[in-house]
Amino acid sequence: MTTALTLVPGPDGEGDRTLTATGEIDMSNAAAFGSALDRELAEGGDVTVDLTGVTYLDSAGVAVLFDRAQSHDLRLVAPRLLGRVLQVSGLTRVAEVTIR
Repeated sequence: MTTALTLVPGPDGEGDRTLTATGEIDMSNAAAFGSALDRELAEGGDVTVDLTGVTYLDSAGVAVLFDRAQSHDLRLVAPRLLGRVLQVSGLTRVAEVTIR
């Protein structure tokens, strides 16, 4: 059973833009994920994408992150579960990635 994606935008404790995602990111909701991320990026400044609550990330979700990382400074915070996907996909070379 798929876990619904929840996206919560807002500033972190230091005032930087953050998009917190929980659930699964796949082709069924990648467009909504991209739109939410675009809204945060439009606010200006650095954006942190908190993926620590994400339990599944497919190629559609990786593509959303790649597309934005090529033209913006993205910081990704991810659980160990996603670490290998982010490394193999090459996202660790175009975005700052912290594994927790």
